[in-house]
Amino acid sequence: MPRTRTPRSRTRTHARTGLPFAALSMASASALLLAGCSQSSDASQKTADSAAPAATATGKKPAPFSEGKVKVALVRQSGAGDYFEQWGNGAKAQAKALGIDLTVYDAQADNAKQATDLSSAINSGAKTIIVDHGFPATIQPEIDKAVKKGIKVVVYDVETTNKSVVSTKQDDASMAQAVLDVMADELGKDAKVGYVNVAGYAALDKRDSVWKKTADTNGWEQAFKVGKVTDSTATDNVPLVSAALTQHSDVAGVFAPYDELAKGTVLAVQNKKLQSKVKVFGADVSNADIQNMTAKDSPWVATAGTDPSAVGAAVVRTAALELAGQLNKTSVEFPAVAITQDFLKSKKIENMDQLREALPALNLAKVSTADWIPNVAH
Repeated sequence: MPRTRTPRSRTRTHARTGLPFAALSMASASALLLAGCSQSSDASQKTADSAAPAATATGKKPAPFSEGKVKVALVRQSGAGDYFEQWGNGAKAQAKALGIDLTVYDAQADNAKQATDLSSAINSGAKTIIVDHGFPATIQPEIDKAVKKGIKVVVYDVETTNKSVVSTKQDDASMAQAVLDVMADELGKDAKVGYVNVAGYAALDKRDSVWKKTADTNGWEQAFKVGKVTDSTATDNVPLVSAALTQHSDVAGVFAPYDELAKGTVLAVQNKKLQSKVKVFGADVSNADIQNMTAKDSPWVATAGTDPSAVGAAVVRTAALELAGQLNKTSVEFPAVAITQDFLKSKKIENMDQLREALPALNLAKVSTADWIPNVAH
């Protein structure tokens, strides 16, 4: 699907959009940590409850939804933080609204278990399988088996070689561009800047490409680049960024294109007492991120992201359209929105529910929908 852009807002509540996670595609087993979020409940649980409201459907349901409950499996790799919890809640709410009998499997960082979960889903009688994150080398054979068996497969942030699979993802390039547009406005040309990122992860590599182009366009001097991904990414990046700031305390801003990296950067800036001089620009958005950005003297002035709850719901809608034979495409991307600290504070936004109300562009209400689908997008 081609990517689109909208004009940059002068108030900078949102910038460029495209068709995006706050979730990142996995290049290794540890990459699920990058999706930004709290561990889900135990694997292989049937779920239905959610408080998300659903808009009333007006059209006639197509088969197989006209024939009663439809069995769907959601095979997940969740990580730390609240992103995955919100994503799952959105998926469950949309499934419930559609009359889907949803069975959730969550491997929680165990690649071998995810392969086993996917095998179980194949044998469960599910008409559609949604794969949320995962290590491609581990799950590709099972994805191929599912397709061969005639099961519709929809993946989110998973690289797959099977042409019959529908791929969904956030547009990581548009996410980076959205927040870097704000950074360019804030810092201007020829600024001295810092960079916190990690190579080897698909989403971060895409964000890195946009960073390089933007830095070059603005004549920024990159004083340092540090960063690593661990099971405690935010905490473990504090000493790395602190050391870099000790040598380069004159940077005007730091770009950390993943919220756990941004959290660590914020702590390092505060530890060095540079919050009045160094601005932090991140990526992804969640309740915790909003609280971090709006805290007193926080140097985190802008981020960009998608609403994980809306994304989870949109992935389920995508799967429903594919099963009904109405999707007519093999990929769907979810647009990112830039969000500034000033916007959050001026609107007195403290959580994702308030942000959704204040910034309707997050709701994805027009993505993967039809008149027979009761849309639960916020």
